[in-house]
Amino acid sequence: MHRLLFSRVLTTLTFLTLGLSGTASHASGLEIHGSNTVGATLAPMLVTGYLEQHTGSTPRTEPTDRENEELILAEDPSGAIEVLVAAHGSSTGFKALAAGQADIWASSRPVKTQEAEQFRPRADLTSLASEHVIAIDGLAILVHPSNPVNQLSIDTLGRIYAGEIRNWSAVGGPDRPITLYARDDRSGTWDTFKSLVLGKRYSLDDSAARYESNDRLSDDVSRNPSGIGFAGLASVRNSKLLAISEGDAPALKPNQLTVASEDYPLSRRLFMYTPGTPDNELVSGLIEFALASGGQDLVAASGFISQNPIAVKPDFDNSVPESFQRLTGRYERLTVNFRFAEGRTKLDNKALRDLRRVRDYLKQNGKNANDLMLIGFADQQSNELRAQMISELRALSVRKALASEGIRDVAYTGYGHYMPVGGRGSQRNGRVEVWIQSR
Repeated sequence: MHRLLFSRVLTTLTFLTLGLSGTASHASGLEIHGSNTVGATLAPMLVTGYLEQHTGSTPRTEPTDRENEELILAEDPSGAIEVLVAAHGSSTGFKALAAGQADIWASSRPVKTQEAEQFRPRADLTSLASEHVIAIDGLAILVHPSNPVNQLSIDTLGRIYAGEIRNWSAVGGPDRPITLYARDDRSGTWDTFKSLVLGKRYSLDDSAARYESNDRLSDDVSRNPSGIGFAGLASVRNSKLLAISEGDAPALKPNQLTVASEDYPLSRRLFMYTPGTPDNELVSGLIEFALASGGQDLVAASGFISQNPIAVKPDFDNSVPESFQRLTGRYERLTVNFRFAEGRTKLDNKALRDLRRVRDYLKQNGKNANDLMLIGFADQQSNELRAQMISELRALSVRKALASEGIRDVAYTGYGHYMPVGGRGSQRNGRVEVWIQSR
């Protein structure tokens, strides 16, 4: 903290000497701690964009004396503004928030149950006021560009990282030993990989090289024909991207539609957490900016997936039933899925904000409720009738929620437990897709 205090004093003195004619000037600002995935590029871009909008001036960036930290500085009539972005891993961000050292916790994973319980005397971190999904990311599985392997299942990937599969020839590649690259233990990227790929069945092999930075990991994989690694989607760089499958669902490569809709099995949400509704107007202003259309444009520019809906005509393969192709023949799919709190028909926090995004999309594109169709899906059920009922109830739930935003009487249907995007029991299978008539 002495380092940061010294930096703040220098910053304030700098602005005082820029010619404010003896008027009182003071420094204000905020601190963002946490995920390297969020903090390396995305958070600084959002902060810079917000400060430009807020102050009408061009912010400048200065390094600190610690790696993966930077100060973003601006000035408005009330004085100097500075924002510290410290990107040392998602778990470090929660600790800083809990200790009162951070205004915003940047995280590439959702808050853990034990973290939420620890913080509950101050605020509910799972509430809409505290949990802010700022972007969607796909966990990219990376290999050397010369590697002929194009896809892997999640289970095969887990066996590779556990050291059970040690040669590329076992998965259709050349006779070459596999070299493992992984993020470090403080990383939300690692937490996501551990949860989605390793689970309780596998443990990371001791031979894996560990990295604090996504970009450095990707660069090393791209130089090693034996390598395989995982990183955020914005860090593919010169490596080759693999398609990934879960269970009996088809393999998907991360792209605009599969990641934005969270159909891609290794998609994940990127978060900013605040202790309830912020008192600091810079914090509340930054969060509002990040969630709005302009902030989401910066999300796309940073290499992550924006939550601003766009219409896409999917490329159907042979696994898509003819009846579904007929159902959607006159439609395009919006890059948004409505998902639910686990085990419930209650929309989750992201879905509640997506209601407004769909409303804004219709307004901006001259569309209305008559152009929409909601298609609900269920996870595998004991019989077809039950699956059909659940899928229709999910679609009806979204229809009612859209009505609260002034979008009434939207057409809806259910497609049962067909066309899963994950293995049996995957929460991702229980979803509502949004389709819009193409003209």
